Amino acid sequence: MIRCILFDLDGTLLDSYDAITESLNAARSAYGLPPFLRDEVVRRVGHGLESLIAEALGAERIAEGVLRFRERYRQVSLLQSRLLPGVEGTVRELRARGYRLAVITNKPAVFSRSILDHLGVGELFPVIYGPDRAPAKPDPEMVFRALADLGCEPTDAILVGDMIVDRDTARNAGIPFYAVPTGSQSRGELLSALPDALLDRFEDLLTLLPSLTSLQGPDQTPTAGS
Repeated sequence: MIRCILFDLDGTLLDSYDAITESLNAARSAYGLPPFLRDEVVRRVGHGLESLIAEALGAERIAEGVLRFRERYRQVSLLQSRLLPGVEGTVRELRARGYRLAVITNKPAVFSRSILDHLGVGELFPVIYGPDRAPAKPDPEMVFRALADLGCEPTDAILVGDMIVDRDTARNAGIPFYAVPTGSQSRGELLSALPDALLDRFEDLLTLLPSLTSLQGPDQTPTAGS
């Protein structure tokens, strides 16, 4: 029985691509490189900041590029991030139905926490992991740590994400992968990755996941990993 739902962040719960684009272009500008368009950045997001910087600036500029990116991202991330359509109502209803929710993302958890709190949904995700707290996806360590904090086993969980790296993470952890085509990869690309479920809309989770409140005890509010 599914009791725990792990979510990717960017492209799954959140659209922060404007902030990422501005921050990446600020780093590129420092080296005299032309700006990327938003769509060019969207296709590159999801594998961690170091990978993004290496692709955008060159491997020899990763350390300085990360610093330049984060300097601008701290300034714009809250104002230029928003929840994707249907997310807030769906995750609130899932919590009301008794599910335990967490975020596992290749964005540092410190940024993820501040953005979700700013958008008014931070309390719905008591556990957040990023590469500042565990090895980056597709390593399954984030999954295992998040489930331990939530008091769940892999047999209790699913992972919802928008990229094949999320599929790989789920497979490495031995849990089902539910794909949502709202981020970096198309519906066709996700379908070819053979997810356990392909959602046409984020709200489809409410059709797939019934209420648990009559089947389990009071919901616990874990704090480790948050």
